[in-house]
Amino acid sequence: MIQRTIFDSDLEGFRDTVRKFLEKEAVPFHAQWEKDGQVSRELWTKAGEMGFLCPTAPEEYGGLGCDFRYSAVIMEEISRSGCSGIGWPLHSDIVMPYILNWGTEEQKQRYIPKLISGELISAIAMTEPGTGSDLQAIKTTAKKDGDHYVLNGSKTFITNGQMADLVIVVAKTDPTKGAAGISLLLIEKDMPGFSKGSNLDKVGMKAQDTSELFFDDVKVPVENLMGGKEGTGFMALMQELPQERLIVALCALAASHAAIGWTKDYIKERKAFGKPICKFQNTRFKMAEIITETDALQVYTDRCLELHLDKKLTIPTAAGLKQITTDLQCKVMDECVQLHGGYGYMTEYPIARAWADSRVQKIYAGTNEIMKEIVARAELG
Repeated sequence: MIQRTIFDSDLEGFRDTVRKFLEKEAVPFHAQWEKDGQVSRELWTKAGEMGFLCPTAPEEYGGLGCDFRYSAVIMEEISRSGCSGIGWPLHSDIVMPYILNWGTEEQKQRYIPKLISGELISAIAMTEPGTGSDLQAIKTTAKKDGDHYVLNGSKTFITNGQMADLVIVVAKTDPTKGAAGISLLLIEKDMPGFSKGSNLDKVGMKAQDTSELFFDDVKVPVENLMGGKEGTGFMALMQELPQERLIVALCALAASHAAIGWTKDYIKERKAFGKPICKFQNTRFKMAEIITETDALQVYTDRCLELHLDKKLTIPTAAGLKQITTDLQCKVMDECVQLHGGYGYMTEYPIARAWADSRVQKIYAGTNEIMKEIVARAELG
């Protein structure tokens, strides 16, 4: 692997701390969490105590004020560990930035400290049944009625949905204005009319709680309108999505490196026809291919991370990055399962679980087909 230069010694020390924490507090329990359909709340509070939640939050709200590389280290270590149930990246690096960048000062003071501590677990509710990646087609509405909004609609495939205490909901405050009529509302779990469906049964990511959410005449105080201004939701979504797609890419590469590592170990130990299978040309060529492709994309991804730190990562670049890294992740996982043979299909082996976990990466944060369309529009008109 080409030496990465984006992380200095302080960050590598931080990485070691995160890795040891996950090895002690998450890895031994993840199999049970997969049966439970969610991780423990205790993990969240312990993470808050360690400063692993919302590390980029400003000090004025109780955060560490770190740059985004610290978040990158955390999400890479989660992916490397195979603990796919841990929903910190969405909480820390998607939900919190929405509040920080688009919320009122009162909203920041009210919510960010509790997100940092783990007292509140958060989610963002965009996707609806039948709309998929087409955010402008959402049907959830929020009609103003005096000092509150009346929220009606439903959302699906919501990460952290079962455990969420706070949900950012994308809704139409003025259905006649298209994208300009979309707003974001902050919904708390105990608001009357807000309910959660059952934990969705997924092919992979079994320990990641994913839910349907329902809103039946939920009265939302006007002070819970994000930023205190209607019609800014679509703009916020477009500006925050590049970071979300960078997150997906970083996780894709970390998971790919982990899978390659497990497979290296396996093919050196596993014998067929009297010799380790790493000595067969097909095995060697397949491994050489995925190692080289993963290393090459790691360099590109790190460059995109540098651009993001300089606030220069564009929407098309982030879209293309998300598409190409997740396509590679799925290729790597498939090749590694194949090289494990029948054992690669057994869930007791981490490669089997990682293979199942990886497939959704090409779907969420915008499908890879949508990512290609974003790039094509930017380059071709």
